[in-house]
Amino acid sequence: MTTSRFIAVIKIRDINPYILVTASRANAVKPGWRKPLPILLRINGKPANAWRINLMPVGDGTFYLYLHGDIRKASGTAVGDRVRVEIAFDSSYRNGPQHPMPRWFKQALAGNPQATKNWTALIPSRKKEVLRYFSRLNSPDARARNLTKALHVLSGKTGRFMTRAWTNGS
Repeated sequence: MTTSRFIAVIKIRDINPYILVTASRANAVKPGWRKPLPILLRINGKPANAWRINLMPVGDGTFYLYLHGDIRKASGTAVGDRVRVEIAFDSSYRNGPQHPMPRWFKQALAGNPQATKNWTALIPSRKKEVLRYFSRLNSPDARARNLTKALHVLSGKTGRFMTRAWTNGS
């Protein structure tokens, strides 16, 4: 795995702190990549276990490396700081849902063919969003309440679920 090390200044775009990664540096990490690029990141050698983050394409071969608050806090940096950047391609990255489908949701889908059909037809990012949301539900009441809403909208009925208006199962 090729690691690229360089010095950069943290800039700000609208409200988003970032570092611009040149096309040649991005190409050294993963040649020919033009979509969001999964990387492992350290700023000023922090943290010990590198952050998993995506470089976002600009469109001309360069990439934005957005630095959220946790990254800046861990590295003790702020907008305007000159920092040491270390990036490497994250070969263990797997797109798609990162959270397993809860057994209670899988069983409910199995009993509802229309909801299963609409779940299968959902775009991967929406499935990922729903499974992430479900993974954070702790109480049985919250699971039951959200399962009812999910099955309602996935069955093709109009409704709201996860702060979104759903129609025809999506």
